[in-house]
Amino acid sequence: MTQATVVIVTGLSGAGKSSALKALEDSGFFSVDNLPPALWQALVNEVCQVTSGEDVGEDIRVAIGVDIRAHAHLRGVDSALESLEASKVNSAQPVIVFLDAADDVLVNRYNFTRRHHPLHRASLTTDIAAERVALGDLRARADLVLDTSNLSAAELRKQLQGRFADAARFTVRLISFGFKRGVPGDSDNVFDVRVMPNPFYDPDLRPIDGRDKRVQSYAFSGDGEAFFQDLSHYITKLLAKAREQGRSHYTLAIGCTGGQHRSVAVAERLTKLLEDDVEVSLEHRDVSAALAEHNQRGEAHVS
Repeated sequence: MTQATVVIVTGLSGAGKSSALKALEDSGFFSVDNLPPALWQALVNEVCQVTSGEDVGEDIRVAIGVDIRAHAHLRGVDSALESLEASKVNSAQPVIVFLDAADDVLVNRYNFTRRHHPLHRASLTTDIAAERVALGDLRARADLVLDTSNLSAAELRKQLQGRFADAARFTVRLISFGFKRGVPGDSDNVFDVRVMPNPFYDPDLRPIDGRDKRVQSYAFSGDGEAFFQDLSHYITKLLAKAREQGRSHYTLAIGCTGGQHRSVAVAERLTKLLEDDVEVSLEHRDVSAALAEHNQRGEAHVS
C-alpha cells in the first residue's frame, strides 16, 4: 500500500483555514474539510488504496481540515491522532497546522463577510473566546502555529507551500498555436513569435514542422536567436514571479501564423530550457491540422 503524509489543518474560524486547504490542494494534497476525526484513518487508508496503482509518486499527501464546526466530534481528535501516529500507512507522524488571528481581526473579517460564527450562541467576541477554549488542546499540540492577522491569502499560501510543497510541482503548460486558428482561451500569457525568420520560405522546410532540427536552425538564424534570448529571459522572470506569488501552475501560449514552424520550434526550446527547474507540459495544438492542410492542398500555407 502507498504511504501517506498527513497534515491536519485547524484553527479559529476566520483565520484562513479554507485558504490554507486550497493552497495545500494546489500543492498536490488530497484535501478534505470538516471530516469527523473518527473517519480520518479510514480516509487515509482509502486514498492510499485507490491511488496505489496510479503514477502519483512514492508519497500520497492528505490534508484534513477540522475546527469548531465539528462540535462534539472534537472529542475524538486525540484518539484519531493516536491512530494516525500508530498507523503503518503514514510515512511520518501527522503534522498539525493551527491558524490563529487577533480577536479584532477576526471580528472585522466576520463583519466584512457578514457571516455568522459557527457557534452562534452569543456575541461574536464571546463566541470567539469560547472557540479559543475549545481548540486550546489542538493549539498546544500544533507543530506549526501561523498568525494570519497581517497575512493576505497569497502570503499564507506562500508560507504553507514553502513548508509543504514540492517545488517540482509548479507546472508550466506550453502551447504552440497558429493565430489563424485562434488564440488559446485558457492561457495566462500569449507571445507572438511571427517576427522570427519564417521556414515557410524554404521549400524543403514547408512540409515539416518545428520539431525538426532543420526548421529550428532556420527559425533561430539571424535575429531569431537574439529574439529568443530576450523572450526566454522575460519568461523566466515571469515564472519566477508567479511562483513567488504562490501560483502552482502557469500556461504560456506561443503563436505564429499557422502553428507549424516557429511557434513549435520556440515551444520545444523553451521546454528544454525550463524542464530542469519546473514540471513542463508541452502541447503543439495546431501541428496536425497544419500538416493535414499541406497534404490536402499539395502546397504549404504561410506559417
